[in-house]
Amino acid sequence: MLIIDRFEGDWAVIEDGSKTFNLPRRLISKGAREGDVILIRVTVDREATAARENRVRGLAADLFRD
Repeated sequence: MLIIDRFEGDWAVIEDGSKTFNLPRRLISKGAREGDVILIRVTVDREATAARENRVRGLAADLFRD
């Protein structure tokens, strides 16, 4: 269970059992308060990943061109 422990400036301090970690406050729903339980869902953006890979390949080709 992930619980908002507190807010520190632009960060939310999140409790995960006996551990804590910081999460950018902008990723937390507006109106969330200390003590609220949150859910985090991570998804992969395949389109952005492919665009990034193509950009890196292009940079590498430019760098290693004879």
